[in-house]
Amino acid sequence: MESLFPDFKLGKSATTIAPQVKSSSLDKIKIIGGNPLNGTIPISGAKNCALKLMCAALLTEESVYFENSPNTLRDMNSQIELLEYLGCAIKCEGSLMAINASAIETYTAPYDIVRKMRGSILVLGPLLTRFGQAKVSLPGGCAIGTRPVDLHIKGLEEMGATITLDDGYINATAPAGGLQGAKILFPKVSVGATENLLMAATLAKGETVLVNAAKEPEIIDLGECLIKMGAKITGLGTETIRIEGVKSLKGVRHSIVPDRIETGTYIIAAGMTGGTLRLQNARIEHLSAALGFLSQAGIEVEQDKNDIIVSREVERLQGVDIMTEPYPGFPTDLQAQFMAMLTLADGAGMVTETIFENRFMHVPELSRMGADISVQGNSAIVRGVKSLKGAEVMATDLRASVALVLAGLVAEGETTVNRIYHLERGYEDIVGKLGGVGANISRVSGE
Repeated sequence: MESLFPDFKLGKSATTIAPQVKSSSLDKIKIIGGNPLNGTIPISGAKNCALKLMCAALLTEESVYFENSPNTLRDMNSQIELLEYLGCAIKCEGSLMAINASAIETYTAPYDIVRKMRGSILVLGPLLTRFGQAKVSLPGGCAIGTRPVDLHIKGLEEMGATITLDDGYINATAPAGGLQGAKILFPKVSVGATENLLMAATLAKGETVLVNAAKEPEIIDLGECLIKMGAKITGLGTETIRIEGVKSLKGVRHSIVPDRIETGTYIIAAGMTGGTLRLQNARIEHLSAALGFLSQAGIEVEQDKNDIIVSREVERLQGVDIMTEPYPGFPTDLQAQFMAMLTLADGAGMVTETIFENRFMHVPELSRMGADISVQGNSAIVRGVKSLKGAEVMATDLRASVALVLAGLVAEGETTVNRIYHLERGYEDIVGKLGGVGANISRVSGE
């Protein structure tokens, strides 16, 4: 296979050159609202796919190459840190990434690294199925609610693994003959468990059947990459995935699917500000449920070859009720952005969150800007107001932070968003992208 990097070396001699996010936890974003957004925004590769594909690189001793990789994100840098700790060689340049896992030195994923990002738990399945053992720290707490890993553990145990929990670590060993295929019925849909067991099953003995599996586009992309590596997988995108284990997987060159949540965020930005945006390299079919509600609100979206063109077709958006659901339902990762849009809509809209229990922490911050929101349990009634007022607000998680940025784009006066390190976990160059289409937005270094 032709290397993306002619000088790419195997083992620890390779040097990671991923662009690191250099910022203080005190850095802020300042926005002066009122400008419509007009122009073109390129959509990055999906972070929620890239992080899992990086773990899939552990399944082979050959080099893997990822194109359209969002290498500048904080979460990507955390995953790079973990894989390098395990012994992988990694090189990045622009949106290209190369990983070689032929010289793994340890099967332990330590707490100090795993605590930075919950997606690190997905090294468990690949390490266990390829090397027969893994020791992975339990992930830390999550601001938007608990995300238990019991379904990951139970599924691996059904494949023959012996697992104990000691001192905050998952200690897993495979039987002498390796993991065994099994029929695994998920009591509830779990994206992470589906991904971990999908990867583990590729090198297991016999057939594994995942029932009530997650259907997200990111899982389909992961599965398609694994198939290119030599895995035998059918049923991607359905509730039943079948995997016939193989002896080994090979290297691959794979382009990461566009980020549907970034796409949805900028669709909402165009609708809120009243401009027209062309979103490059975006897939409209990955947002079918959300687009129905956005259309009801008054946002027009059309596909133009590999791009999406977005505009607002009414003077003022209309209130709409939404409920978050597993894919293909309305994505929980767009709930906060949609709520920000509803704050200025005609009438009222109800937002019901069914995925995470603490995902309304942006409500008090939006209220500081003049929003009229009432929370009752897992539902929020948003009554549209005539205008929002700029204010100093604080981000509490990734999607809440971008919701506050969206509100700032349409608020009167200046909005200051604190704790933007949350934002940098999942949005590449958001200041540059929004500034390039007319937003009055700037990054301010912390003191």
